[in-house]
Amino acid sequence: MSTPTRVAAIDCGTNSVRLLIADIDGGELTELERRMEIVRLGQGVDETGRLAPEALDRTFTAMRGYAKLVAGHGADKIRVVATSATRDAANRDDFVRGVVEIFGVEPEVVSGEEEAHLSFVGATKDLAALRPMRPYLVVDIGGGSTEFVLGTSDVEAARSVDIGCVRMTERHLRSDPPSPEQVAAAVADIDAALAAVRGGPAGRGPGEAGVPVDRARTLVGLAGSVTTVAGIALGLPDYDSERIHLSRIKVRQVHDVTRMLLHSTHDERSAIGVMHPGRVDVIGAGALILDRIMREYGFADVVVSEHDILDGIAWSLV
Repeated sequence: MSTPTRVAAIDCGTNSVRLLIADIDGGELTELERRMEIVRLGQGVDETGRLAPEALDRTFTAMRGYAKLVAGHGADKIRVVATSATRDAANRDDFVRGVVEIFGVEPEVVSGEEEAHLSFVGATKDLAALRPMRPYLVVDIGGGSTEFVLGTSDVEAARSVDIGCVRMTERHLRSDPPSPEQVAAAVADIDAALAAVRGGPAGRGPGEAGVPVDRARTLVGLAGSVTTVAGIALGLPDYDSERIHLSRIKVRQVHDVTRMLLHSTHDERSAIGVMHPGRVDVIGAGALILDRIMREYGFADVVVSEHDILDGIAWSLV
């Protein structure tokens, strides 16, 4: 019998920092710890081009807690991946130094191409039970960017565009609730990015010719905005990852939830049972991105996955 490899994967995104500690043996991943903290690392990056000192402090505080868990579990391998916010920041060296001090390894500020690959691997490992039609279009809605990955067993085309729940909120949805004019501006921005995914200068990543989204037969949605919308659509009284994982949410449900969120106040959104406090201010933008993706690309439903880039990072360690 082989000895499992114990790995620790840390994903530091624009809105949250997450940890997965797992044993991997062959094709099996056994989860030991899965944690998430909303730290809003990307606070103000779209406007200032720099990581704010208070955002770095929040992130490092969460990471120190994770480092204790990693040490306690005796992980054999560790990988820290940083995405959109740190790609964009002029002072990302401050972030790198802090991570090295905490974990003893340098964070990898991955390209849009690598981010897409990791998201695809993490999202599609356990879809077989659903017998979904292929190819998949895996969509990872982050805080600063959204990744689009088309593939069957591996990545065939990918694109990263600068639309995310934090970026769209800071750029457009500034009122509570946002005005119709603000929502219209956000829609225009999102739709331009969706056009770029098909091919154009606004995207980043492999395949400047774009992603042939019309080939996709199943839409797979990842990350907190998608899972929160799913939890609301399912009518869950509180967040239940087991019920959310691999659920199918219809386009009409997504549209209704998005409309409700964009017409709700901060207090009304806070009162929703599945809502994480750190998503209250940005969930309207995240839902709007998902809604526009489904409408513009013609998907009748979305398969929701709780497994994403974090799982992809873990698999990459073996």
